[in-house]
Amino acid sequence: MKVDILVFASHPDDAELSCSGTIARHVKMGRKVGIIDLTRGELGTRGTPETREQEAVKASAILGLSVRENLDMPDGFFDLSREFMIAVAGKVRQYQPEIVLANAVHDRHPDHGRAAKLVEEACFYSGLKKISIIAHDGKPLEAWRPKVLYHYIQSNYLDPDFIVDISGYWDIKINSIMAYSSQFFDPQSDEPETFISNPGFLHFIEDRCKVWGHMIGTEFGEGFTVNRRIGVRNLFDLI
Repeated sequence: MKVDILVFASHPDDAELSCSGTIARHVKMGRKVGIIDLTRGELGTRGTPETREQEAVKASAILGLSVRENLDMPDGFFDLSREFMIAVAGKVRQYQPEIVLANAVHDRHPDHGRAAKLVEEACFYSGLKKISIIAHDGKPLEAWRPKVLYHYIQSNYLDPDFIVDISGYWDIKINSIMAYSSQFFDPQSDEPETFISNPGFLHFIEDRCKVWGHMIGTEFGEGFTVNRRIGVRNLFDLI
């Protein structure tokens, strides 16, 4: 299956927190969107890999994803080695996205910045014909390089290079986040409080999306950064 947009995330819930409004908007437009989670988030203080997998399935249905996979890399300990580079590049070749979204280039969690670099390099290597990557069915995967790579913004504030209007998709975003009930505020939970389970965290997410929306004259927005200049053929694409 070819998708239009492929989103890579260090942990289940990274994409929902950071760019689920953008995902929902493009799914509504008829685009095929997939998420590849790198790890199962097994080092997380709350929940288990099994519960987070179930939550990811629920969130995927809310977002209307065409595909979601988990590469089962070690949470906290994946690196830029050939093994992990080939795993990511293989998914790029398998799904042939035009656009790739990846973790923030700098963030509070060290996995996020490392994943951003891993995906950036894997997208380049995916386009090199002399690198052989074999699919599960034994057939070679053809070289493929996405047209663009954008990084969503996570906990640390980064000045966005562009903002996507997600007005009208806020409810979908929040519902996809709350699918991860083990991770966020629950007055009935007896698990330890974490950075993201604090009841103020979701207010922070909402307030920041409102600020970004205000910056472009809409109710809600999601910010992204780029590693190169963006080119347009039509000035009306910028409206």
